[in-house]
Amino acid sequence: MRDLMKWGLTQRRSCAVIGIGRSSFQYQGKPDEDGPLLAKLKRIAFRHPRYGYRRAWVLLRRAGERLNAKKVLRLWRKAGLTLKRRPPRKRRLGNRVAGPLRAERPRHVVTYDFMFDRTSEGRRLKILTVVDEFTREALAIAVDNRMTAHQVMWVLARAFKAGRWPEYLRSDNGPEFVAEALETWLRNRGVTTHHIDPASPWQNAFGESFNDKLRTECLKLELFEDLEEARRVLEGWRRHYNRERPHSSLGYQTPEEFKADWTGKAAENLLSIGRRKT
Repeated sequence: MRDLMKWGLTQRRSCAVIGIGRSSFQYQGKPDEDGPLLAKLKRIAFRHPRYGYRRAWVLLRRAGERLNAKKVLRLWRKAGLTLKRRPPRKRRLGNRVAGPLRAERPRHVVTYDFMFDRTSEGRRLKILTVVDEFTREALAIAVDNRMTAHQVMWVLARAFKAGRWPEYLRSDNGPEFVAEALETWLRNRGVTTHHIDPASPWQNAFGESFNDKLRTECLKLELFEDLEEARRVLEGWRRHYNRERPHSSLGYQTPEEFKADWTGKAAENLLSIGRRKT
């Protein structure tokens, strides 16, 4: 094209000879302004493979980036980071259970459950998770090769030593949870145990949801050499979950932020009620 113009042809004539439009010849490519942002999104996806674009957007906003979610979605798709949608779980209708079905405040309903994993050498790991259903806060993640009802007591005592005990503890009917020693111990501390129906995990939705996140965001990504490494990694993930991981059902606040916000508003409401009475 430029050689033709050197021979004396005009730009219009040169474009006609080659068969391209003048606008194509005059087009100047623009630098890729989204490159740095795309690199940040890829780093987030690498660190947190189960995060979606909305949670990545929240993390970027927390880091000081001023951008909207639609742009993050466009770049997320461009980079091929979109997660495959999981098939919906089959849920059983009806068959409501007695007791509190929804937590109304912190420490109202706490759920605890067991999970299982293995070390690189094949040794079984038994993992106890304790979660506040209202704030979604992970109060404890304990792991051992085996765990009895008395060890469950020890974990609960540590989880609640700095705060008040919950009103209800929700669990399945595992032998550790229905043990008479544990039931009596909890009753003496003013805690009411609430056991879901056998083979009905949907009645413990918050516990199942938390365990699923722990499985996909930690256990499936780690290969523990031994018990001590498992304890260290799981405790680190628990702190990350409480302090850094935005939670969609909490308006993309972390559990600790949501708890602090709710506690502050509750205190303001009590103060305003006291002022009206006086």
